Amino acid sequence: MRRAVINKTCSAPSPPHPHLSLHHLAPIRFIILAMESLLIAQYDLVRSARGVLLAYCATMAPADFTAPISAFNHTSIRDLLVHCAATYQHWLVNVALGQSWPLPDAAAVPDIAALGQLYAQTDTLVTDFLEHFRGQWHTELSLRVPRRSEPVQLTPLALFTHVLTHEFHHKGQVLSMSRQLGYVPVDTDVIRT
Repeated sequence: MRRAVINKTCSAPSPPHPHLSLHHLAPIRFIILAMESLLIAQYDLVRSARGVLLAYCATMAPADFTAPISAFNHTSIRDLLVHCAATYQHWLVNVALGQSWPLPDAAAVPDIAALGQLYAQTDTLVTDFLEHFRGQWHTELSLRVPRRSEPVQLTPLALFTHVLTHEFHHKGQVLSMSRQLGYVPVDTDVIRT
């Protein structure tokens, strides 16, 4: 499916000046395709790091995976990982695409296998988002966000960056939580040694 995103023809915008022909815009089309390829590659790096984290979580006792940890507001590793998937859904699907999907409930994700399925759905949602906003990464959008009275102005690139950095922030917390449970965290960085 990744190739479909990269190889799809991108419609060129109208020339900015009447004396310019569309062939002058070929470098812009190349830049747009390169940007999309870059975002897909970046998400693949995130997925790789996430895969290492989920494999590590699979080594935990099931009771530890769902155990509330007092130092983290009585949330569990499972709850935090479901929250990360829900954040992708909230910002990329419900807000950016204007769809109305119910956010996942941590109680409906009893184990690491179910969490893997949730992240497989998340990968599909990210692909849909990337396809929808192809060539519009810097276009400012006026978006309605729940619990905010006024629309917010965000670009698709800002939304995508937000969900990626949000996941990495919480990934660090998950590793700290596991240490408090007596586990030795593994290297889950994008660049692993």
